[in-house]
Amino acid sequence: MKEILPDGAREVSGRLEIGGLLAGELADRYGTPLIVVDRPTFEARANAYAAALGADHVFYAAKAFCCVALCEALAELGLGIDVCTGGELETAMAAGFPPERILFHGNNKSFEELRRAQEVGVGRIVVDSLDELDRIEEVGVTSKLLLRVTPGVEAHTHEFVQTGQEDSKFGFGLGDDVALQALGHALALEGSKVVGIHAHIGSQIFEMSAFDLAVKRLAAFLARARDELGFTATELNLGGGLGIAHNEDEMTPDPIGSWDLIRAAVEREFKDNGLEVPELFAEPGRSIVGSSAVTLYRVGTIKRIPGVRTYVSVDGGMSDNIRPALYGARYEAFLADRMDAPKGPRVTLSGKHCESGDVLIHDVHLPDDIAVGDLLCVPATGAYTYSMASNYNRVPRPAVVMVSGGTANEIVARETDADLFHLDRHLDGSAIT
Repeated sequence: MKEILPDGAREVSGRLEIGGLLAGELADRYGTPLIVVDRPTFEARANAYAAALGADHVFYAAKAFCCVALCEALAELGLGIDVCTGGELETAMAAGFPPERILFHGNNKSFEELRRAQEVGVGRIVVDSLDELDRIEEVGVTSKLLLRVTPGVEAHTHEFVQTGQEDSKFGFGLGDDVALQALGHALALEGSKVVGIHAHIGSQIFEMSAFDLAVKRLAAFLARARDELGFTATELNLGGGLGIAHNEDEMTPDPIGSWDLIRAAVEREFKDNGLEVPELFAEPGRSIVGSSAVTLYRVGTIKRIPGVRTYVSVDGGMSDNIRPALYGARYEAFLADRMDAPKGPRVTLSGKHCESGDVLIHDVHLPDDIAVGDLLCVPATGAYTYSMASNYNRVPRPAVVMVSGGTANEIVARETDADLFHLDRHLDGSAIT
């Protein structure tokens, strides 16, 4: 289990400790469900990317998990931030994040979002469509531009997190010269500077061969762009996508070793095409924050169906982690207050929502004497859990605490029942008081 826990986690007399604090004490203080982020682990993962590429060449993908405190931590580390909505941009700005270190993504950026990006001085914008090019021209954007292309590579991951195939809502396809025509359009814009291209082939990737094929196709495309448009890319952004282990039969790729392999492929393919080798940029999200956090739950009910299965229900579920229901994500779980208890038969870990699909883990080995009130820990939940959380069944979203050196800081407060209806209005349109 140690392999999928944060670096600052350890067992102390059978109880889980994270960042010098017992999980049980954190649960008692802040309630459950509770997301616990180990700051040293987060910083170590971020610094690994900085070592691989240079801090100013790494844009943390805010979609994985975004809050003001996390943006402040990234600013201190010298990394950039990749935002894809106006809300993520405003969160970074509220943290005082340097706008020149912000990259703005998104397949449907509005006029308002582009105007705000121009107003605050966002450093780079990734162009995703011809309609967006028209909006960029109308707004008069002066940020550096990268053209997002889809290289026709299907990464070996779930179809919901594949983004580099031809059949995608993102970017410009290489077929039928769509990307080449879009690049020509972008180069003709006044006041904007196209510095390179962007390609993101998917998420939760463990096999580097997909990057090799993507780089080969991108280099061939840029050779045509040089010959037909006179364009030379100085930046190549290959997105993020490296996976993390969510259970004990997976192995997290090493960022430094993985990006060394990708860099070698870039140098080989670009030199073979007679191209200058561009600067390499990345947008990791999950592989920085994913393994930095765990989620704590309290067991509420246990339903044993003889000869069928046992359901262990906790006080959270699909409202704080939709990934298992959405695309079959797999996790591990264990008792945080009895780590040394022997494992028993497989059970199903389910949530509290009125939905049959509200299952966190279909089959997990938990102690046979598991009881109501036990504290459960699900590791590797830092990415795409809170950021995709909802208020389904009007359940308040959980708190998020960051721990380090025996200190815990609540970086996202737990929602209250009043928060759930603060935007509601009475039938006559008046505010709820």
